[in-house]
Amino acid sequence: MSPAGAPCPLNPSTYPVLGVSLLIPYASPQLAFSVPSGIYSVLPCAGLRSPGENMPIKITFYGHSSLGLAVGETRLLVDPFFSDNPSSVVDPESLPADYILVSHGHADHIGDAVSIAVRTGAKVISSLEITNWFVRQGVDNVHAQHLGGGYLHPFGHLKLTQALHGSSLPDESCGGNPCGFLLSAEGKRIYLACDTGLFGDMSLLAGNSLDLAVLPIGDNFTMGPEDALQAVKLLRPKFVVPAHYNTWDVIKQDVISWKEAVENNTDSLVLPLAPGESFSLE
Repeated sequence: MSPAGAPCPLNPSTYPVLGVSLLIPYASPQLAFSVPSGIYSVLPCAGLRSPGENMPIKITFYGHSSLGLAVGETRLLVDPFFSDNPSSVVDPESLPADYILVSHGHADHIGDAVSIAVRTGAKVISSLEITNWFVRQGVDNVHAQHLGGGYLHPFGHLKLTQALHGSSLPDESCGGNPCGFLLSAEGKRIYLACDTGLFGDMSLLAGNSLDLAVLPIGDNFTMGPEDALQAVKLLRPKFVVPAHYNTWDVIKQDVISWKEAVENNTDSLVLPLAPGESFSLE
């Protein structure tokens, strides 16, 4: 059977097979089965990949701090703030979602999460206080985690990291502690800092290798350019996507100057994506 459940085609045309076992490669594990004697050829199954083969992860920047991640066939939205976002270029009703990650309770991060979750049935992942708030809004498909806690979801392992920020919810109730996200999937490690100031333990998040960091650079509410440069030095990612800047004048920054400063002082490559732009992390 193929990963999607459709049978792999065996055509009686090419090779004589005398009751042998065929090994069909899956992501994990391999599956062995026997076929009766006959003459067969094995055709490739759609979506089949060898053990250990990793797929690219597509990252889309939607403006402010809103992101989309495509991990295989799974679609994740992060802090989906569209309707009242002056930098947004997408209709929130047009976006698919299997999971929604919410870092904290502020309106520019909760955004359209409730309406998208109701429309798509996507599972909301956040802190316990915030998932409880979503349940009160009529969203029952939630998964609560907390700072320092990781969980192996179908799309990969997701850990909630600390963030130096606040987390009041739109109704002014307490949203607990804000968080960032550390995702390990498809052989890659991605750190989404979300809204935070600089903290020294970012060096621990780097681990042996960090493929991508998404960092706020807007200042005033989060790290500014200088602290974000220090964050890059601590994290040592291969790629950096700047976020949480130029949405309003109070967080206006020169992203090209910041890119030059980072690339002149570190080995990281900065990708200043415009709203709606994507890149694939191979």
